[in-house]
Amino acid sequence: MLLLELSGSFLIGAGYNETIEKMTQADGILLGFPVYTANISANMQVLLERASVVTDMNRRDNLLQHKAGAAVTAARRGGALHTLDAMNHFFMLQGMYIAGSSYWPMAYGQMPGDVTNDEEGLVTMKHLGQNMAYLLKCLKGGTDL
Repeated sequence: MLLLELSGSFLIGAGYNETIEKMTQADGILLGFPVYTANISANMQVLLERASVVTDMNRRDNLLQHKAGAAVTAARRGGALHTLDAMNHFFMLQGMYIAGSSYWPMAYGQMPGDVTNDEEGLVTMKHLGQNMAYLLKCLKGGTDL
């Protein structure tokens, strides 16, 4: 199974066309982005909008339909839920299946590495990973629903 993970550092300097091509080849897509001003940043917004245009222009091919998706974020305080919503809306628009968790998949911290002190956030991420793996297995026909 191929899982494509997209994070803030991945997008810097990356070619959008190449990234979108990888998205179409992946079994699942994990979007992760930190909260800066209560939303995803311009880099992620551009990627999601460009990918949406590509899939819309190729609607008959269902490029991302029936793939697994999950989104995660890290925040100092506010805006995490809105950031998750922005990424999850992309999945819904594409006809993808969204993996959930035991709580909102977000972790809190101000400085790099601080989120490792957010025990609830780490447990939530672990559950999300387990659910994403299960969903991918189901989509590949590896388990009965």
